[in-house]
Amino acid sequence: MESPGTLTPVEPPSRYSLADPSNGWDAVADHFMAVRSTVGASTVLEWARALPAGATVLDVGCGHGAPITDALVEAGCSVYALDASPRMVAAFSERHSTIPVACEAIETSPCFHRTFNGVVAIGVLFLLPPTVQPLVLRRLASLLTPHGHLLFTAPREACTWTDSLTGRQSVSLGVDAYRGLLHASGLRVVDVMRDEGGNDYIAAVC
Repeated sequence: MESPGTLTPVEPPSRYSLADPSNGWDAVADHFMAVRSTVGASTVLEWARALPAGATVLDVGCGHGAPITDALVEAGCSVYALDASPRMVAAFSERHSTIPVACEAIETSPCFHRTFNGVVAIGVLFLLPPTVQPLVLRRLASLLTPHGHLLFTAPREACTWTDSLTGRQSVSLGVDAYRGLLHASGLRVVDVMRDEGGNDYIAAVC
C-alpha cells in the first residue's frame, strides 16, 4: 500500500496569479469537449504497459476524461483525476462516476494525500509560467512511488506560442531543460515520443 504523499503547495512567484487556476480552460470547456479527438490515447496505452497490473495513476489535467482517462481505464489502471476547471470536472464525473476526481490546480492540490505508480499530465505543464514549471515537476516527482513513472507533454524545442482556444501564451522549456529538471528531482528520462497528432511526450522514471 502506498504511503501518503507529503506535498506542500507551490509558492508562486509574485506576478503569478491563481485567480483562474484553469488557465482559461474553464471558459472554453464546452468547445474543448466538443472538438477533443482520440489523439494521444494510443501513446498513453503504450506507456501504461510498463506499469504494474492494477497500477494507481493520477491523471493531472484530466479534462472530461476523454481520451486519456479512458485509455488508462482500458489499460486496467486504478485512476485518480485532477482538473482545475469546474465544468470539466462536472463532465468527468458524469462519464466516470466511480473514479475519484478533484477540482483543484496541481500547484496547490493535496493530490488525494497519497502517492501513485504513475502520473500523467497531458497538456498541462506548458500552460504554466517558466518559473512555475520546475516547481510543479518537483511536485509530480514527489507523488511517485519507488520506480514510479511520469508522462507529460511539451514540445521538444524550447518555444512559446498562443493557444488557439484560450488565446493565452504557452511555453515549452525544451526537452534538454526538462531532462535536467527531472534529474534534479530524482527522475531520469527514458523516452521522448510523438503521437499521431505531432504532440511530444516525455516519459521518466524514478
